[in-house]
Amino acid sequence: MSNTGSAGDPDDYRPAEHYDRVTDAWRLLLGDELHYGVFETGNEPLATATAALTSRMIDGAQLQPDLDVLDVGCGTGAPACRLAAEFGVRVLGITTSEAGVATATERAASMRLPDARFEVRDGMANGLPDESFDRVWVLESAHLMRERDDLVSECARVLRPGGRLVLCDLLRHRDIPFAEVRARNRDFVTLRAAFGDAHFEPLAYYAEAAERHGLTVERRDDLTTATLPTFDSWRTNAAEHRRTTIDALGVESYDAFVSSCDILEGFWRDGTFGYGLIAAVKPTAQVA
Repeated sequence: MSNTGSAGDPDDYRPAEHYDRVTDAWRLLLGDELHYGVFETGNEPLATATAALTSRMIDGAQLQPDLDVLDVGCGTGAPACRLAAEFGVRVLGITTSEAGVATATERAASMRLPDARFEVRDGMANGLPDESFDRVWVLESAHLMRERDDLVSECARVLRPGGRLVLCDLLRHRDIPFAEVRARNRDFVTLRAAFGDAHFEPLAYYAEAAERHGLTVERRDDLTTATLPTFDSWRTNAAEHRRTTIDALGVESYDAFVSSCDILEGFWRDGTFGYGLIAAVKPTAQVA
């Protein structure tokens, strides 16, 4: 892991293959929404906490009916389907994972949501037309993209004037000296084995990138403390679904996940890593 919070050998990184392999097991381990939770008390169910994080994103997005929403890194489609069902928006979810698209499409069909569609596309070069969306939603996918500035640039490009970007993700709160990287190499290898190659940036990085690409940042939320209880919930899920996840992933991957919960919790507590959210708007054209 370098000062940008990356782990593993870049030459053998295949994010879609890793994601496809673990998608079903992750739903048991991480919950149906496949992301961290925001906890008010620390004792509420994981599903309640993950829904609370989604609600914070919704608040930052300022959704209203008949908007076009791009969900970058849509996972298995749970947030996208929630947006379409509850707010009457049209959502296009994109991911590099064919398995994710298949699961999300099946979810939308089962919920009778024709306005929730899913395609295989790369968030760093999405190929979609300029100014074609009113909202861009990036929930916990930025850290899995190598060129995060390209991600933010693409988000800004496809936004219509007056449109909003809302992004939440894992953060790096401090630089990690090379000596510490070497000393903790086994921890970083374990994290990569469990979660794939990851690159964490400070909250300021995403805010500055949004501003650099023409957006005005209106909100910056550090959610590190509120997301900390997520790891306890994940350990509970791992114990409950031990046999099923070992059958799906193998005992080494299961053990890597459980160990990663402990490692990440330690990084959260010592101020190395954390979690945050930004919301930004694309200014409307000024009339002379």
